[in-house]
Amino acid sequence: MAWDTEGTRTKLLDAGTAEFARHGLAGGRIDRIAEAAGVNKERIYQYFGNKRGLFDSVLARRLVQAADAVPFDGDTPEEIARYAGDMFDFHADDPTLARLLTWEGLELAEPVDLARRHDHMVAKTDHLARALPQASRQELGELLLTIVTLACSWPVLHVAATIDPQPNPRSGRRAAIEETIRHQAQALAARLRHRPHP
Repeated sequence: MAWDTEGTRTKLLDAGTAEFARHGLAGGRIDRIAEAAGVNKERIYQYFGNKRGLFDSVLARRLVQAADAVPFDGDTPEEIARYAGDMFDFHADDPTLARLLTWEGLELAEPVDLARRHDHMVAKTDHLARALPQASRQELGELLLTIVTLACSWPVLHVAATIDPQPNPRSGRRAAIEETIRHQAQALAARLRHRPHP
């Protein structure tokens, strides 16, 4: 019977995602991943080279899933704000990617899959440019960076509980993020209206 290579890879990626999100790269253990996947650990080395290779593949796959799950095709500041809210909901519903990105920042000197991530962010910046066509790439990049950092921070920073004792202030947090991004986008649009055309 033929070996289900793709199925085995998927099992290892799923198990690796759970392990690395919980323990990080340094704390993640190959034997736990293999056991959770129901696969001999030698397959990890065969398919991914080593633990770092598996971590990189886990994070790269999760980033693609996030890009597909939170599209942005708007062309107004209001739709930019809604996109920020949708991104917040994505990370609040499943904090796995936010945790993986946190571990990446703590443990790795360079981002995983940098070229593809750069291309993705360029594409997102192009989408923002439809709503703010006179904005510079730097201005659009700062707006996108603000959206990403606000949306990702909720699952990994336990600051909210120290400020708001309510058991689930999530809806208020989404509204605050949307308002922040709406104001930032509107303020940028107002500046652009008064900027001389080249």
